Amino acid sequence: VEAITPHTLINIRPVVAAIKEFFGTSQLSQFMDQNNPLSGLTHKRRLSALGPGG
Repeated sequence: VEAITPHTLINIRPVVAAIKEFFGTSQLSQFMDQNNPLSGLTHKRRLSALGPGG
């Protein structure tokens, strides 16, 4: 009898692809400006619960 593991139940490739697509192409994903510490804090506080354009 073979043991059931999470690796055998879930195909991780679609999950990884979705994460890469979100952080690579989404309007909600931004690169943080690392030149100014104050702008870095402002960037970390920014949140959009309504999605793109919200």
